[in-house]
Amino acid sequence: MSATYKDIGVSSEGHVGVVEIQRPPHNFFDNALINQIADAFEAFDRDGEIRAYVLCAQGKSFCAGADFANRPATGSQGESGKHLYKEATRLFRAKKPSVAAVQGAAIGGGLGLAVMTDFRVTCPEARFSANFTRLGFHPGFALTYTLPRLVGQQRANLMFLTGRRVAGEDAYAWGLADALVPQAADVRQAAMDLAKEIADSAPLALLGTRETMRRGFADGAEEATERELVEQDWMRKTEDFKEGIKSYAEKRVGNFKGR
Repeated sequence: MSATYKDIGVSSEGHVGVVEIQRPPHNFFDNALINQIADAFEAFDRDGEIRAYVLCAQGKSFCAGADFANRPATGSQGESGKHLYKEATRLFRAKKPSVAAVQGAAIGGGLGLAVMTDFRVTCPEARFSANFTRLGFHPGFALTYTLPRLVGQQRANLMFLTGRRVAGEDAYAWGLADALVPQAADVRQAAMDLAKEIADSAPLALLGTRETMRRGFADGAEEATERELVEQDWMRKTEDFKEGIKSYAEKRVGNFKGR
């Protein structure tokens, strides 16, 4: 691929495309990063040689969400939020099967990014968390739609309302991950192996079957983000959100007042 990207690396191996997030150690996301990943996915969709792709990341975390502590404006505020969700919708509309290699933390919007793919490979060291309420915030990135589809309504409620971190073993047991490998160092290769197994299938049959199985998925995700954005917009103005960001930066439980 000829395109040059600032925050991702793009390559291919046989019929498998690879997108590597390159913002170590925690790979915090913003509009620019989501835009680049969407551009890469769309380029793979246009490439007749690519039949599946892997989303992976450098560093300790897969994606630790938005960097609220250092960039409070990151995420879902006004036009910025609408733009981010627009870019995220492009990801949900990608046409070819995708595998996320989750070697570390997938937190908040980073969880949303992992759940956007068709499959996830992980390890015991990984952590999955929808920690929005611990920040005084409403879930986003279409997680209110996508997460229950994977783990069921009750476990999604548990993740949303407690903000707890789910270890790799539990994520696999719950269906949040599709494969569990012994160590973080093995995750990317296992994801590549799964993508190659998918790519061994007939490409037209792959596209048609995936389109049938995911029919309405992107529309549902887009509708969910509209509701999420409404809630996020007003919650961002609350004292609880300010306290949530402060407590997160200070690594303590928030002292919330309900205002």
